[in-house]
Amino acid sequence: MQNKEKIKVGISVGDLNGIGSEVIMKTFQDKRILELCTPVIFASAKTLSYLKKQLNLQLDFFGIDSASKAVHGKINVVNIWREHVNINFGQEDETIGTYAIKSLKAATLALKNNEIDVLVTAPINKSNIQAEDFKFPGHTDYLDQELEGNSLMFMITNSLRVGLLTDHVPVKDVTNNINEELITKKLTTINESLKVDFGIRKPKIAVLGINPHVGDNGVIGKEDDEVLKPALAKLNERGFLAYGPYAADSFFGSDNYKKFDAVIAAYHDQGLIPFKTLSFGQGVNYTAGLSHVRTSPDHGTAYEIAGKGLADHSSFEEAVFKAISIYKNRSEYKVLSANPLQKQKKEKSR
Repeated sequence: MQNKEKIKVGISVGDLNGIGSEVIMKTFQDKRILELCTPVIFASAKTLSYLKKQLNLQLDFFGIDSASKAVHGKINVVNIWREHVNINFGQEDETIGTYAIKSLKAATLALKNNEIDVLVTAPINKSNIQAEDFKFPGHTDYLDQELEGNSLMFMITNSLRVGLLTDHVPVKDVTNNINEELITKKLTTINESLKVDFGIRKPKIAVLGINPHVGDNGVIGKEDDEVLKPALAKLNERGFLAYGPYAADSFFGSDNYKKFDAVIAAYHDQGLIPFKTLSFGQGVNYTAGLSHVRTSPDHGTAYEIAGKGLADHSSFEEAVFKAISIYKNRSEYKVLSANPLQKQKKEKSR
């Protein structure tokens, strides 16, 4: 860190008609969290003050015009806009989508310029953010363009980590997108993330089959035998501890996942349905493989409860904690990598 007492946590505000602002404010309403980090919200102090009153929350904002001017011990708000915003809780609104984009772009720029240390993103509506200058399915794809590295959607808790070979891809296109190059890239990214971001020296990774019952020797598809298994064999020859493919239908119910440091699913719902069933409310969406740390809660805009004060902020709060933890692990890894003797001593102590 650049001579700073606390990690600066940048926050994009997400869809203002959803629960994003509520979970952000509920998280930082507990002043104890200000002892761990310095929040920097990219939005408008005027807009957040209005939302605070609507939700009957008690906290104060410190308006600034640049993230570099954030003050420790305060809930900083970088004023990206100053005009009044018409907020209608629970409504999908293209205009509200433009404010979500403004917040995300400003926060990402601050992250690239090292004015903040990590980024935590509140939920967006993937439909109303689409514009001429923003044609991305979601945060991950945008950040993959803006930051260095190869992004990977990595859903994490303290006891379960699930990565994806394909994320926001229609089911009918999944098999066409999975090839040896993709498998190698994703497994390499997740293996490196487990080492650098989570301090696991020799990660063990389980890989789920693409087809039901791993294709049943070609009866229910040949992709597992012809694509997935050969790719895993080559990775194992290079020293990866990658196991599988495993039949997805029984893998989580049998607690098999507890034997591994991470699980790789072939497509979105194959991984996220069991993850959210086991961890909803405590899970965090982490974008692994990038030059900077970004996390988000494991839920969406939740329009059905927006503005009612019912939103649970646990997942957003956990996203803040995970971002801080990963940032510290990365910093420690850099120090240890620069000093091999110190690294050996730490490994022995473990």
